[in-house]
Amino acid sequence: MRVFITGGTGLVGSAVVAELLGNGHTVLALARSDASAEAASSAGAEPVRGGLTDLDVLRECAATADGVIHLAFSNDFSSPEALANAVAEETAAQKALGEALLGSDRPFVTVSGTPWVPGRASTEADPTSTDGPVGGRGQAVNGVLDLASRGVRSSAVRLPRTVHNNGHGGFAGLLTQIARQTGVAGYPGDGSQRWPAVHALDAAVLFRLALEQAPAGTAWHAVADEGDQVRDIAEVIGRRLDLPVQPMPAETFGPIGPIFATDQPSTSTHTRQALGWKPKHPGLLGDLENLQA
Repeated sequence: MRVFITGGTGLVGSAVVAELLGNGHTVLALARSDASAEAASSAGAEPVRGGLTDLDVLRECAATADGVIHLAFSNDFSSPEALANAVAEETAAQKALGEALLGSDRPFVTVSGTPWVPGRASTEADPTSTDGPVGGRGQAVNGVLDLASRGVRSSAVRLPRTVHNNGHGGFAGLLTQIARQTGVAGYPGDGSQRWPAVHALDAAVLFRLALEQAPAGTAWHAVADEGDQVRDIAEVIGRRLDLPVQPMPAETFGPIGPIFATDQPSTSTHTRQALGWKPKHPGLLGDLENLQA
């Protein structure tokens, strides 16, 4: 397939591009800067200049592609307003991509997050979360899945809160960043809450499988680690960075503090059985051992 991808030079996106190219697909990658365009080109993709706000570019590229994978997000968690703007920008972009694919039966794989279910690990059968600081993203994903009734083979790959590679990425990466800034490897609450995780290279395989195989209107879980306790994550970060480890108020972590404080384990049993996905790269705690002080 000739695949159009947004966010193709990020932690997850660069792994997805490599996975697609390594399995016989060609890639057209959205690039919002010269540096991103150069990175996409060096990886073997064809760059096209534009960002998520360039809706005409998105429509044109999606219309001429055999399939679309959406990954781009501004990841600006600096304030509630910035986060809301990022969600609105992404929502409009996904709507534009979907419009270009109507009636084509071509695949549109979007990115989502594993849902939170009180008292148990979430599964693929649980609905996408549509409340909280990033609830708007869940609403947009539901809109993409609804395109299944309008001739689009839409699907969502739900990523856990931490997608990692060499100790970087996701919520664990934000904990590391905050630890470097504050001098403390902190965690919210008592640290017993669990976060699921996946290695970026394993997540990339699932995006390809969804593109190639996923039935319309389906959601899949890219979960390798069902849930590591946040305290254990912070302890590895503290040891690797030679910093003290201690609890910190949820407000320390900005607008996504409430998410940081939530117990949110998740499973991927159905995904593994139905799509044959088999994660094989290091788990989060082992991967964090790659952190350098």
